[in-house]
Amino acid sequence: MTAHFITLDGIDGAGKTTQLAVIREWFAAQGRPVLFTREPGGTPLGEALRRLLLNPKTQAGLRAETLLMFAARAQHIESVILPALEGGVSVVSDRFTDATFAYQGGGRGLPEADIARLEQWVQGSLRPSLTILLDVPLEVSLRRIERSRTKDRFEQEEADFFTRVRQAYLARAAAAPERYAVIDSSRSKAVVRRDIEAALEKLFA
Repeated sequence: MTAHFITLDGIDGAGKTTQLAVIREWFAAQGRPVLFTREPGGTPLGEALRRLLLNPKTQAGLRAETLLMFAARAQHIESVILPALEGGVSVVSDRFTDATFAYQGGGRGLPEADIARLEQWVQGSLRPSLTILLDVPLEVSLRRIERSRTKDRFEQEEADFFTRVRQAYLARAAAAPERYAVIDSSRSKAVVRRDIEAALEKLFA
């Protein structure tokens, strides 16, 4: 069986947790081997860095924040993602480098070229086969965040920040439509499920 690297991304409140369950069910129904992971995280080092990066009390400059993201990613790729793919197991990651371009780039203003250099250094030729980008209007995202959980370091940002993050995601998808499936996740769960399953079926056809 062909193994693919798939990422699920989008602004906070886009519904990634719900749709990860949909993806799990699809792989189970297909009988395809798959590994689910997340960023930052996926390894003991990555999880430690995740706790640091999401902690509202953490004070980190933009460069430090970005380098920590890529430190977690380097370990993740080396010890989790590549071994799985080389073993014929597909990998589904909750967030990947698109999130860095969107949050540290679009949201915080780090030049895209700086992120691209780190991307090339850390990832080499590794890129997702498919990125499922969940998109919702900003008001939907903020409403979901407010009612669902205690806010982490990024979720505490102002609305303008998330507007820029969303714009960055959509710009990346528009620039490489062959890799992205942009899915409006403000619609009914059944409709979103249908679109996600269609994207997966196209990838593995």
